[in-house]
Amino acid sequence: MFEKLKALEERYEEINNKLMEPDVVNDQALYTSLMKEYKSITPIIEKFREYKKAKESFDEAVELLDAGGLDKEFKEMVQLQYDESKEQEEALTEELKILLLPKDPNDDKNVIVEIRGGAGGEEASLFANSLYRMYTMYAERNGWSIEVINANETELGGFKEISFSIQGEGAYSRLKYESGVHRVQRVPETESQGRVHTSTVTVAVLPEADDVEFEINESTDLKIDVFRASGAGGQHINKTESAVRITYLPTGLVVECQDERSQHKNKERALKVLRSKLYEEQQRAQENEIAAVRRSQVGTGDRSERIRTYNFPEGRVSDHRIGLTIYRLEQFLNGNMDEVIDALATADQAAKLAMQESEN
Repeated sequence: MFEKLKALEERYEEINNKLMEPDVVNDQALYTSLMKEYKSITPIIEKFREYKKAKESFDEAVELLDAGGLDKEFKEMVQLQYDESKEQEEALTEELKILLLPKDPNDDKNVIVEIRGGAGGEEASLFANSLYRMYTMYAERNGWSIEVINANETELGGFKEISFSIQGEGAYSRLKYESGVHRVQRVPETESQGRVHTSTVTVAVLPEADDVEFEINESTDLKIDVFRASGAGGQHINKTESAVRITYLPTGLVVECQDERSQHKNKERALKVLRSKLYEEQQRAQENEIAAVRRSQVGTGDRSERIRTYNFPEGRVSDHRIGLTIYRLEQFLNGNMDEVIDALATADQAAKLAMQESEN
């Protein structure tokens, strides 16, 4: 591990020097690429330098204690230095192990989120709207921007389905744990007897695919249909055929976009969703080739897996993957999600670290 860290530090200094060279500064593509690498290495190098200081302090204490001949007061000071630096060195070693775990290549990407009402009819559609609101509020907290791609509203203000993109640094790294089945337990407004109903909503979080990652031949691979966009109750929300439906002929995958008034913009957004779905399918196929024992215990969640329950009578949110329950339902639905997402990320890292150590 430390040989790898030394090599990374050398690379860090090399990039630092290159970033000051006029030829590099004037080459926008090269400069951007180096800055991205520099930024990704920086947290590791900063932690490694903390470790080296702690180790230096520890080695100094060991040398003084081994030499002997210290008066009582000075020996106590050196012993304290020994204990503190040893504890710090051990803690920093564990942090470095986590920082050196292979990074998910999608972590820095924007995301496309799809929310669909599942079991529970109108109540599921209403909760789909609640989850959409939760994710938009979380995005706002992080300074991310949101664009609705496609929405199928119900007359009572819910969503049968809604898809939207979130653009911002680290969006996928935080939201990737949201894929799966979300269960809600509450008394619906239409329930006269006050009985608690259970409904489900499915969430899919896709990393936004770059054009270069998945080639699509529009002339042979796609069937593109245009139609009038419609809103809740079937009322037309515009009189022109601006909505776009794209069918990927090799697999029959269909995506729609009708949120924009412009047919061109709707087509552009629909293609973005299509690329991301095809990219995700390609990734899933690759992951399925990996032995089950090597998969993360948390991962990004399967769409058919029940991952979380929102219980309104008890005011609790329970994440079933890591056995975590918090009693701050209202705050969580208002976008205050970091406590649960941090716990999921930590559990994911611990699982990956355990796998790495078992393989070594």
